[in-house]
Amino acid sequence: MAEAKNLWGGRFSGKADPGFAAFNNSFRFDQRLFEADVVASMAYCRALVGAGVFTEDESKTTVAALEQILAAQRQNADYFKDAAAEDVHSFVETKLVELTGDLGRKLHTGRSRNDQVATDFRLWLRQSIDSLATQLRQTQSALVDFADANLEIVIPGYTHLQRAQPVLLAHWCLAYFEMLARDQARLTDVRRRVNVLPLGSAALAGNSFAIDRETLAADLGFDAISQNSLDAVSDRDFCVDFLSACSLIMVHLSRLAEDIIIYSTTEFGLIELGDAIATGSSLMPQKKNPDSMELVRGKAGRVFGDLMGLLSTLKGLPLAYNKDMQEDKEAVFDALDTTTTSLQVTQTVLSNIQINKERASSAAVAGYMNATELADYLVRKGMPFRDAHETVGKVVVDAIGKGVELDQLPLEDFRSHSDLIEGDVYTALALDATLDAKRVVGGTSRTTVATALAEARDRLTGEASN
Repeated sequence: MAEAKNLWGGRFSGKADPGFAAFNNSFRFDQRLFEADVVASMAYCRALVGAGVFTEDESKTTVAALEQILAAQRQNADYFKDAAAEDVHSFVETKLVELTGDLGRKLHTGRSRNDQVATDFRLWLRQSIDSLATQLRQTQSALVDFADANLEIVIPGYTHLQRAQPVLLAHWCLAYFEMLARDQARLTDVRRRVNVLPLGSAALAGNSFAIDRETLAADLGFDAISQNSLDAVSDRDFCVDFLSACSLIMVHLSRLAEDIIIYSTTEFGLIELGDAIATGSSLMPQKKNPDSMELVRGKAGRVFGDLMGLLSTLKGLPLAYNKDMQEDKEAVFDALDTTTTSLQVTQTVLSNIQINKERASSAAVAGYMNATELADYLVRKGMPFRDAHETVGKVVVDAIGKGVELDQLPLEDFRSHSDLIEGDVYTALALDATLDAKRVVGGTSRTTVATALAEARDRLTGEASN
C-alpha cells in the first residue's frame, strides 16, 4: 500500500517530527473501528445524493468500492499490516481513492473526522454492548446451572464474614444472578444513549450541505439525532456510561471471585477447585491456587482505572473537539476486552467447581445460626422481639458454656430462660424448619428458591428472544 496522505496537509509545508507523528497516530488501535467507518461512509455516501453532492451513479460506484474494501479486509487477516495511515479514517479514504480516484476524495464533503469518529465509535460500541450483554446472559445461565446441580446443598450465610443464618447454595447463586440482571439493565440504558447519531455535525458548527440527518440515522439504525453540533462532536458521556457499567460488572464478578476464593480455602473447605481453573505452586507441591478468580478480582481494578482515566481526561476540556479525546478508545477497548474475558473465565469456573457436601452440611448447622429462629419462636409464643433477642442471647451464652449447639440443649435449660419454651422448640430449630420458614418472595426456603430459579430461566429465555 502506498504511503497514506494526511487528510489535513494543505496548510503545512514541512513534515511532522517522526516521534511526534508516531505519538499522534491512532491507527494501531482505532483500526477496530474499520467496519464501522466503512458502513458509516456508505450511509453518508447515500445521504450525499439527497444533498445534491453525488449523482446516483457516483453513489453506487462509491458504495461498491467501499463494499469491496470491507470484503477484502474480511478475507485478509493481514489487511492492515504495514499500513502507514494516521488513523482508520485516512486508511479507508486512501483505499477508496485507490479504487475510485476523485470520487474517493469527494466523499468527505461536509464531513469532519470529528463527527466521523464519534459516529464510528457509537456504531462499534452499540454492537459491542450487544456482545457483552450476551456474555452476561451466559454467566447468569452458568449460575443457574450451578444452582440446579446443587439444589439440595445448604451453606452458611455470612454477615461481617461471620456465620449468620443457613441458606441454600442456590439462593447464593441467585444473589449474583440478580447483580448481573441489574448490569443487563444498565447496559440496555447505556445502549439507548449510545444510539444517537452525531454525523452531520461536521467539525463543530454543523454541515453546510443539505444532509437529511433523520434519513441518515434510520439508514444506520440510530434511534435519534444529536441536537447540538458542538456537543455532538465533543460528547464522550456515552463512553463514561459504558465504562461505569463495565466497572459495576467487574465489582460483581470480583465479589463472586472473593467468595469462591474464600470458600475454597482449607479453613472454609466448602468448594473444591477443578484442575482446569487452578494452578500449582513452583515450590509447594500440595498447593492448588485459585488464580482464575484472583485474576478476575485483580482485573476489576484495571477497569476502574479505565473509568477514572477517562473522567480525568474529560474534566477540563473546552468545547468542542480536542485531541485529548483520542484517549477514549483505548480505555473503552481495554474495558470491553477485560470485562468480556472475565465473564468468560467466570463461566468456566462455575462449571469446574465441586461442593464439599459433607463440609457444607456440617457448617450449615454449626455456629448457633438458628438463634434467630429461636427468637422468632418466642415471638410467636407472645414475647416482644427485643425481649426475645435478649433471652436468646443468654441461651447462646449458656450453650457456648456447655460446648453444644442450641438444638442440643436440654429442655430444662431452655425453660430456665423462659417458660414459653416447650418441646416443640426442637422442631423449630431444625435446619429444614429454619429454611422453610423463609417463604417470603426473595427468601431462602426450598419452594421459594425453586420458584425463583424457574423464573430466572424464564427471564433469560425472554431476554435472549428479544
